Amino acid sequence: GRKHPEQQYIQIDTSNILFICGGTFVGIEDIIRKRMGRKTLGFGQSAGFRNEMTSAETLSHVTTEDVLEFGLIPELVGRLPVISSLAPLDEAGLIEVLTQPKNALVKQYQSLFSMENAELSFTDEALKMIAHQAMEKGTGARGLRSIIEHVMLDIMYELPDQDEGMKYEITGDVIEGRQQLFKMPEPKTKSA
Repeated sequence: GRKHPEQQYIQIDTSNILFICGGTFVGIEDIIRKRMGRKTLGFGQSAGFRNEMTSAETLSHVTTEDVLEFGLIPELVGRLPVISSLAPLDEAGLIEVLTQPKNALVKQYQSLFSMENAELSFTDEALKMIAHQAMEKGTGARGLRSIIEHVMLDIMYELPDQDEGMKYEITGDVIEGRQQLFKMPEPKTKSA
């Protein structure tokens, strides 16, 4: 290969290899709309009812030609027998991502709390608020980590100083910053 020219090349038969590509192809929606004749420019052109398609509806019409115009090389696109798009997650789907997988974010924080001999739970309201914030930002499942870490950063810093064996619940007020999870210690006053 390029990095080790002294090594022997290995032949691989790619005829039975399925290539799967995924990602967010920013701008491909415009290419699809243009191809479908749903872009309005200038005077006198009417905006048809089809022009109001959602992003997910538009992406469902993606073709090989759209992907090529987007910039993928023909040699790769030729290896993609099926091109399809996925619908964006709704709030319920984002809540599942937060709670259901083996390594879900909520389970990760519960595990971190258990290492400090404490229990952690999230109210349904708190989970809905986290999912709603991700929807508003348009970040989907990838944005969940930054949102939950923003909430948990100070909490994780203060956790080792808390009493052991306590149970803590993240509520909507904690998510919005209206309430702190831990009670602040009373200031010590000096006696005269």
